[in-house]
Amino acid sequence: MIEVFKTNVQEVEESIMILGKLLEHFPNSIVNFDLEDCDKILRVHGSSIPNQKIIELLNSHGFQCEALP
Repeated sequence: MIEVFKTNVQEVEESIMILGKLLEHFPNSIVNFDLEDCDKILRVHGSSIPNQKIIELLNSHGFQCEALP
């Protein structure tokens, strides 16, 4: 299962920090950012991905995040 999120993460350093936090919570997932995309896409690939937890994690670090259909 792959979930895709629109974010407002701008900097590579920010994305590295967020990726680390996501992997702490979801260690068996594959996560990556596409900061070149206009929507600053975050992709999370894993067996069970709780969208709301991912959104809350980014929000708690001051970033906007919304699941894309």
